[in-house]
Amino acid sequence: MYSDTTLESVAVSAGLSEVQAETEARRIIADAYRPTAYRDDTPLPAHGDAPAVVQPGRPPMSQGATDASVLLLAGGTTTVMVGGTAAVLMYVSQFADPIVCGLVFGAPTALVLALARLAKRAKPAPDIHHHYQGPVHQDRRTVHSRTTGVWARNTNQP
Repeated sequence: MYSDTTLESVAVSAGLSEVQAETEARRIIADAYRPTAYRDDTPLPAHGDAPAVVQPGRPPMSQGATDASVLLLAGGTTTVMVGGTAAVLMYVSQFADPIVCGLVFGAPTALVLALARLAKRAKPAPDIHHHYQGPVHQDRRTVHSRTTGVWARNTNQP
């Protein structure tokens, strides 16, 4: 240890007695280990009128907005990966045609989009059930309509 930082040299140079120096050293050490934060561990009420506190992370939003944002993030990441792969392929090969790379990397994307649209339309139509109270009359007449002329003239025939 250095001689200028020992307790004895400080006590002698400051004019403190041995007891005073020891007391001062204990105070300094106690200040160094004093807690700077306090945690209240009392149990929280089950409900109350306090407003909600925003938590770190994604902001609170509806389930639809959350699903859309995740979908957009996934689409953006996929686009970056496909574009980066195409760029690396063109750079490494030194003679890759950008049009051919666009077709090769764009075809799977178009196929996935077409399959997604097809799967969306392939869902069965939901059953619709109407519940009525009281007498019900169903009219099953079909109206045939014919429009002719420059100005529309409708002739409806039952």
